[in-house]
Amino acid sequence: MKISGNLISKIFIVSFFFFFLSACQEKQQPPTEIVLSGKTMGTTYNIKVFPGQNSLSQAQLHDEVEQALKAVNQSMSTYIPDSEINQFNALPANTVMPISEDFRTVIEESIRLGQSTETLDVTMGPLIDLWGFGPDKRPTKRPSQLALDDMRSRIGIDKLALTDAGLAKTIPGLELSFSATAKGYGIDKVATVIESHDIHDYMVEIGGELRVSGKKPDGNWRIAIEKPDAPVGQRQIHRVIEPGKNGIATSGDYRIFYEMDGETFTHLIDPMNGRPVKHELVSVTVLHPSAMVADGLATALTVMGTERAKAYAQQHQLPVYLMYKSAEGIKTYASDEFKPYLN
Repeated sequence: MKISGNLISKIFIVSFFFFFLSACQEKQQPPTEIVLSGKTMGTTYNIKVFPGQNSLSQAQLHDEVEQALKAVNQSMSTYIPDSEINQFNALPANTVMPISEDFRTVIEESIRLGQSTETLDVTMGPLIDLWGFGPDKRPTKRPSQLALDDMRSRIGIDKLALTDAGLAKTIPGLELSFSATAKGYGIDKVATVIESHDIHDYMVEIGGELRVSGKKPDGNWRIAIEKPDAPVGQRQIHRVIEPGKNGIATSGDYRIFYEMDGETFTHLIDPMNGRPVKHELVSVTVLHPSAMVADGLATALTVMGTERAKAYAQQHQLPVYLMYKSAEGIKTYASDEFKPYLN
């Protein structure tokens, strides 16, 4: 059969069209998994996202995540000279500073948690420094009672004035540190970015704190709780939980401590007496829809000690898992609200 040049041309055009369409479809095929990692807040972040049929690219999500974390850092990092928090810390007393939406969210929740728990105080950074756990060189001897009394008179969330116009301090020299809430807020901020694209299967981790949602292709998210009594230099799994759609934060006194005069001091300070805590509670894991709230509560409950932490969890119906020392070794407590998440 003789084929005309016109027909050959049409066949070529049709073939090219299908090749072009196939190539476009291949390029537009959404990724099955997006994995991101980087540095933020003096630590690292790791993110896993399963976008489903969403065409969001890894490059676009990475850029949006970086911008969100950069904004949180610029607002709340004490290591950035011109950050929002450093501007407030340098402010004279009784001067109102307008604050960003991010800053307001974190200070409002920090004040609420401080008032509720009485063991979380975002103004006690200088007190922590006094004991040697801040950015300054740690002391070679414990602070005197006089130094502690003087420091306690110059800290406290009751010395903050938050209004619609902004934030002020009622005494000179008051400083803020969001070390117990900013990291969790950064996680929540990233989760908001992801969910703005109508994506609900993800995991966001910053410095060991997490927030998960939905599922992985092979099933539910499963998160390990670490053994607090593992050998030095080793990390071992104690229990595995399936946290559902929640933020997960763990706090404990088993990693940051030093010894002085035969006595062990943890990095956790009780704002009520100005001293490092001394009790048997070594690890607290909290679940909450907000990673920021979970982060703050984990710290606050650890400062409380076992019995106070149990009572607070029961009063507020919180999903809480505690590990504490006993003569028989490490014992555990799971609140009724936490038990459904145990694997």
